[in-house]
Amino acid sequence: MTSKKKNYLVLTPLQEVQDFFDRLSHPLKPVLEAVRECIVEAAPKVVEEIKWNSPSFKVKELFATINIRDGQVMLVLHLGEKVKDNSTKGIKIRDTKGLLTWVARERALVSFKGLDEIKKNKKALQVIIRQWIQKMA
Repeated sequence: MTSKKKNYLVLTPLQEVQDFFDRLSHPLKPVLEAVRECIVEAAPKVVEEIKWNSPSFKVKELFATINIRDGQVMLVLHLGEKVKDNSTKGIKIRDTKGLLTWVARERALVSFKGLDEIKKNKKALQVIIRQWIQKMA
């Protein structure tokens, strides 16, 4: 009896992210790509991967996920995969443009409906991302 070995292509996390974007066909794809670019520019050492069927970002652990919901791109900022015991304290982030919508003490959302919103708020968003990463250290 002969056995057949199946050849599987194993992608690196970054390749998985690129594959996700290559396959994505959605009117908000440019907005999603712009948010991704903003995160990577703000934190060049960030690691990208696909988690929860969405592009996600980590330094030591996951801190951000981007997805498309209800006709907008949502950036979900969080403190890792699971709620931490100390998360009842919450975190403080300087948000000069009011971009954050807090949904829990350790979780906030930033929503964008178009590229113009990202261009207008890019620097403020990058400041938020850098602060968020510092809070995770």
